[in-house]
Amino acid sequence: MDCRCCATRLDRPGDYCLVCRSANTDIIVIECERERATVTCLLDETVVGERTITTTQVPDERWSPTELRNFAGRIADEVRRKRPEEVYATGNREVLRAVRADVHYPFYRVADDDPIEAVLRKRGDPALEVVEATMSEKLGGSHSTLIGGRDGQRALETVASHPHVKKIIPGPIDAGGSGSRTGVRAKATRADEHGNVRLLIRDGSSVQENRVVTTAGDRELGEHVRADLNDALTEAELTE
Repeated sequence: MDCRCCATRLDRPGDYCLVCRSANTDIIVIECERERATVTCLLDETVVGERTITTTQVPDERWSPTELRNFAGRIADEVRRKRPEEVYATGNREVLRAVRADVHYPFYRVADDDPIEAVLRKRGDPALEVVEATMSEKLGGSHSTLIGGRDGQRALETVASHPHVKKIIPGPIDAGGSGSRTGVRAKATRADEHGNVRLLIRDGSSVQENRVVTTAGDRELGEHVRADLNDALTEAELTE
């Protein structure tokens, strides 16, 4: 494949051109299984490249830290050489969680029945404003106490990392609920008419309701953001 701007021959289809500094991929779709991941490159909603990355599983053993790191690192390397605008992914959550931590592009979960088609449908939605800010910059409100310790903090970081989240406003803590032995759990609730959602964090008998202000603007788009947030919380093993 040649660069669409300067016609320089690219090492791999969809690579970012280092000669004229032009992108030849705007979307990456990752389909990840335990031993195999397919990285598909799209440009203007057309597939321009595909690469399969494999690893060899040791029989009857879970991921070793080295195998997981190497497999996820090779997938992340393929993403970085494309410099896409967005990354969509489906499949093995453990691998994708490691990939997500290693790349710095907007990263979304997508339906796994036909991920390419699901991405194209999603791209037809109106574009939402992207907010680039740290969790401390997005955190506001008069209640500074957060429940859940380190896991509660991780839930807030997961939500704050979403590009369409503008602000998280912690609410008061209700300690009157029933006890739970499942540890810290978090869930984003149904979007309101302005596209904002509530993030419920439970820790034992305590519950904290946090208001999450998004860039969605209406309930329909807010539901897309809510689904993304719950997928991210599931990946972080924090879902109720």
